[in-house]
Amino acid sequence: MPLPLRSCPGGRRSKNSDASGNYSHHFTLNAVTPLWPLVLDHVGGPVYGVYMSYQREKILAAAVELYLQDGLDGFSMRKLAKQVGVTAPALYRHYAGKEAVLADVMREAHRAFMSYLYRAIEAPTPRERFQGAGERYLDFALEHPRWHAILSFGPEQLGMVELPADIEAMSSARHQFWIDRVRECMDAGILEDGDPTQTALTLWAHAHGLLQLYRQGHLQIGESEFRALFEESGVRLICGIATDAFAHELAERYLDAAPTATEA
Repeated sequence: MPLPLRSCPGGRRSKNSDASGNYSHHFTLNAVTPLWPLVLDHVGGPVYGVYMSYQREKILAAAVELYLQDGLDGFSMRKLAKQVGVTAPALYRHYAGKEAVLADVMREAHRAFMSYLYRAIEAPTPRERFQGAGERYLDFALEHPRWHAILSFGPEQLGMVELPADIEAMSSARHQFWIDRVRECMDAGILEDGDPTQTALTLWAHAHGLLQLYRQGHLQIGESEFRALFEESGVRLICGIATDAFAHELAERYLDAAPTATEA
């Protein structure tokens, strides 16, 4: 089972992936934390800046927890203030509004997702990196459904006119990751030559669409059955863009006993 993302009082944030592939988000207590209220009575400047940064980290940890617990519909500044243990107006010393908080939550979602995907790069061959990336994508989406969901939110769903430039850059890097996996498989003769961007888009749309059908209850199967269906369906798609030798190997290995699903 994946470890839940949780927060603890403290000053320094760290993000880790354990051996089982779970993403944890926690805070390490800073030894000088208990002295800050006394120090702030006498000095400002850099010390105050450190304290404000510490408070913002606490708010972000609580915001992550609140979003993962209640989703976007259940997220409010009032609930966040209660979870942090402050009044709602106090939050605005650190964030301009709900939109800014959600932008930071989205940044954390991107970091969590890429911590999963980048493990696939450790594999020695293009084929293994390609397969590993698909497996890590599915693991992340099923283990952290709300993290996965927020990655697809548009600015209007978050109350913004447009997403911040750094979040757009994170999205672009994520898309480039998939394009690179496809391109190196084309170069290695595993996939047929073509436009790697269009091929990556086709694969992503297929995977994302299946996950949406499953998450919205349209497929009458449990998680283990969905994993099998996801793999088998992906193989059928890849056989259409693979070289003959690789397509034959995939068909022999995966398509003998295909799982079924009935649409509701």
